[in-house]
Amino acid sequence: MCLILLAYKQHEKYPLVVAANRDEFYVRKTESAHFWSDNPQVLAGRDLEAGGTWMGVNKNGRLAMITNYRDLRNIKDNAPSRGHLVSDFLSGKEDAKGYLEKVEAKGQQYNGFNLICGDVNGLYYYGNYQQGVHKIDAGIHGLSNALLDTPWPKVERGKQKLADQIKKGNLLPHELIETLHDDVKPPDTSLPDTGVGVEMERMLSPMFIKSPDYGSRCSTVIMVEDNGVINFFERSYLAEGKSDVEVKV
Repeated sequence: MCLILLAYKQHEKYPLVVAANRDEFYVRKTESAHFWSDNPQVLAGRDLEAGGTWMGVNKNGRLAMITNYRDLRNIKDNAPSRGHLVSDFLSGKEDAKGYLEKVEAKGQQYNGFNLICGDVNGLYYYGNYQQGVHKIDAGIHGLSNALLDTPWPKVERGKQKLADQIKKGNLLPHELIETLHDDVKPPDTSLPDTGVGVEMERMLSPMFIKSPDYGSRCSTVIMVEDNGVINFFERSYLAEGKSDVEVKV
């Protein structure tokens, strides 16, 4: 994922709301969200090149999601796939804090990442560009390709748009999907400097990315009710933001 928005304990019916965009090259082979044949408890998309996933849930109410930490100056060529950090949590039974503590112990083997794991009763975050596992407090949070709540323009814009949706009270998944389909680019003076150059920073700056080769491949909304029931919605996209497959569970 490249943009994750969280509303945790902010809505009466849905104490956990997640709205996220996954950005990736269009040539990278991917399956849309489905229950995995090798682990039917897991509902997630799948990266067909490395076998992991970027975001998913399981039937026991566990969820996990990951973003890359953008630092092209420090890429490890033979690093293990980060997607398995998500699928291993979804497939296992270890509590989120304990799992992330084990991930932290081997975190420097990987290229930069941010990982959120947990359930409606507790969310935890670890990124390998900082130390420690952190419990996520109630509130509106945003995560892109820096640390949690780093105030990049897309993160701040997304958090405000999600907060506005929460205030309306009646949350509708298709409206949250449309909220994620926001391609407004901030002024160049607001762009971060992650080592990719101004033109690339500009292309990557909106919540929803469009380009011929790289962009927002899917938007996912997860709405967890106070009784633990998970509502899952996903829309996939082709190049330049053309809508493709929709999944509703």
